[in-house]
Amino acid sequence: MAMIERAHLEILREVDRLGTLTEAASSLCVTQPALSHSIKKLEQRLGVKVWSKDGRMLRLTQAGRSLLSLANRILPQLEHAETLMQQYAQGSRGILRIGMECHPCYRWLLRVVSPFLQRWPGVDLDVKQEFQFGGIGALLNCDIDLLVTPDPLFKPGLIFEPVFDYELVIVVSNSHPLSNKPTVAPNELVDETLVTYPVAIERLDVYSQFMLPANCSPKQRKVIETTDIMLELVAAGRAITALPDWLVEGYSKTLPVNSVRMGSDGVHKQIFIGARAADQQIEYLESFVKMAKNIGQSFA
Repeated sequence: MAMIERAHLEILREVDRLGTLTEAASSLCVTQPALSHSIKKLEQRLGVKVWSKDGRMLRLTQAGRSLLSLANRILPQLEHAETLMQQYAQGSRGILRIGMECHPCYRWLLRVVSPFLQRWPGVDLDVKQEFQFGGIGALLNCDIDLLVTPDPLFKPGLIFEPVFDYELVIVVSNSHPLSNKPTVAPNELVDETLVTYPVAIERLDVYSQFMLPANCSPKQRKVIETTDIMLELVAAGRAITALPDWLVEGYSKTLPVNSVRMGSDGVHKQIFIGARAADQQIEYLESFVKMAKNIGQSFA
């Protein structure tokens, strides 16, 4: 019998997630004594403790943390493989898990989702934005099936399809002094309040590709999760932001906002959809990418 079994990894994952043996046992549909006995036998085989008790709570030891790291890598891959086998057995049924590394792309995604769900009534859809190992890591670890990103990282086993091109622009209210200018320089933003999505500065193109190379930064940065609230602040003249030109074009029809090019050349980007090369033959994944590219053409 193998020393470390899948059940052990599942127990450690649930104990770490829920904190107590009682809740972990309930989640795994086993009794608490059975769960404790399973881990005790594992500890005897390994010769190390994997957790210690702190009242009702459990604390993983260094050895336990190592096993938990293993569980977080292996279990999603096993579960993904089982899901694929079920899909092969059932035909075109399953769950399409999409990871998003592009906050403004939700409006574009909604336009893809509707025809996709109609075309594939047996396929459910889930969208994830938080990743334990980042978007690329989530794709490699089979936590997601497709990754929507403006920043592809080409690694063995992954493929990225360009979906559409866009230009990142500065967005200001119609009454802002910059509103009537064709372009803006980085030093013209140093007295501004910049609202952004909750993303690390090094992953924001307005910083990495425009302001930081010129040794500039805005007076203040505010983090907003929703595009609607972000643009309401801009329309009220309380802030500026940076968004894709196609998104601003839609909002400018209902809000008093205008876009300004960053520098004389602008900041040009592409949206990609990443997938695992081994999954290329899954029909509904291929179908989603095709639909996304077709709809993306209207934004280019």
